[in-house]
Parts: sequence; structure tokens; C-alpha cells
Amino acid sequence: MLMRTDPFREFDRLAQQVFGAPATAGRPTAMPMDAYRSGDDFLVHFDLPGIDPETIELDVERNVLNVRAERRSPAPQDAEMIVAERPAGTFTRQLFLGETLDTERIDASYEAGVLTLRIPVAEQAKPRRIRISGGDSDRKQITG
Repeated sequence: MLMRTDPFREFDRLAQQVFGAPATAGRPTAMPMDAYRSGDDFLVHFDLPGIDPETIELDVERNVLNVRAERRSPAPQDAEMIVAERPAGTFTRQLFLGETLDTERIDASYEAGVLTLRIPVAEQAKPRRIRISGGDSDRKQITG
């Protein structure tokens, strides 16, 4: 299962919403996320509107999933910005994945500004029915 996220990133996101500016200068901005289990898969959705899919990087190391994306300003470098409310720069998120997830088979797609990850539950973690033996049909005849 999905274990937890970085609490400091959550604090940074809250500070951004309250104060309208990054909580710490130079620190990458977090991205909003939903995560849930559906059947034998965990699904994670990240809001990344206006992101070029070529800038999205995903990697998993020791059950830690790192997501990194970059949104560049649409204005030319020499332009005078009148209003700049849409955040630009690097967005990151780190998730700690449980041992029950199959990190070798993560599927990722990006559509309509949402990055979706489908993480299957590992086969050994899925519930399975155990056959119970017993009764007269399973007893061995012992002869002397």
C-alpha cells in the first residue's frame, strides 16, 4: 500500500496556499495528488497542468517513488511580466511505497494535465484461497 508522503512538502503546499508564495526560496514546489486502491491496483493522480510531458521524470529506488516535472514560463525571457500567478519551475513529489506493491510494473500516463500512475499489488500480497484437506478421502490406510 501507499505508506506516506513527505510532511515538509505538505507544509510547503499549505504555506503557498495561505501566503501565495513558496515557503522556502529555491525549494521545488509540490504537486497536488490523489491516491486510492481499485481492485488489484493502486492509482495515483498528480495535477500537472501545462507541463510538457517530456519534462516529467519518474524513478523508483528501494520502494521510494520520485516524481519530477518542470513548467517553463510561456513568456519570452526579455518580456515584462504584468501578472504572473501561474507557478513555473520544478515540481517534485516523493512517495514511500509499501512492500506489497509491484514497483517493477508501474504504468504511467499523462492526459489533460494529470499524470496517472497505476501500481499493481504484488502477486504474493494478493489474497488467495487456501484449500483445506481432511476427511476420510485424504486419510491413508495403514495396514500392519
